[in-house]
Amino acid sequence: MKIYTLNRVQILPVSMEKAWNFFTSPHNLSKITPSSLNFKVLSKNEGPIHPGMIIRYKVNPISGIPLNWVTEITHVENLQLFVDEQRFGPYAFWHHLHKFKEVKEGVEMEDLVHYALPLGPIGSLIHALIVRKKVNEIFDFRTKVLKEIFGDS
Repeated sequence: MKIYTLNRVQILPVSMEKAWNFFTSPHNLSKITPSSLNFKVLSKNEGPIHPGMIIRYKVNPISGIPLNWVTEITHVENLQLFVDEQRFGPYAFWHHLHKFKEVKEGVEMEDLVHYALPLGPIGSLIHALIVRKKVNEIFDFRTKVLKEIFGDS
């Protein structure tokens, strides 16, 4: 199984608390996801993020085909990092580390995603033709929207 990596870093001109509160609320994910994916949070999670938290989504990643996606929050270090891992969904493997660090300009937010597709060589071909571009477009959109929400550093 081929594991792919996406790494993005963005400076947000906000306090650590504001960044942390925004990103640890699953309901904000639909705000920073392209509308073309028809991304919906199905879980009614309330309270602070915690290890073992299960979050359910519906997403249409390719050709409008709806898929269920279930992630689990596996690690949380308050105001520093959290990890979500896919339990069920479109990937054979999905591990997303969200890191936060205070910097002079505000908060440096880093996304480090490791993921793999099912179907062996066919999955590798689908990644080369479609998925790599789609994942990058999603995170490009996210960068743009976060600048609109929080401003540019």
